[in-house]
Amino acid sequence: MIVLGDLMINLGNYEVSIRGESIDLTLKEYELLKYLAMHRSRVFTRDDLLTAVWGYNYFGGPRTVDVHVRRLRMKIERHGVKIITTVRGVGYKFGE
Repeated sequence: MIVLGDLMINLGNYEVSIRGESIDLTLKEYELLKYLAMHRSRVFTRDDLLTAVWGYNYFGGPRTVDVHVRRLRMKIERHGVKIITTVRGVGYKFGE
């Protein structure tokens, strides 16, 4: 279980909730959120995240990370929680 304020990531059953309300995420969104949360405050480049979350054999472009982060933010921020920070010119990190 990873808890940050009102956000809870249940590692045992792939569930994410905010204030007890379940958030519907795709598997990649969940894996991305979990990876960032497990490495709080560390800044990751797009390539770092592609390797860690999508794997070495992923052939798509690095902008897929931006798309997934945008969708993940939309789903989480509509509940008033901001947890993924953009580090300009570098990448992303979990936390503010």
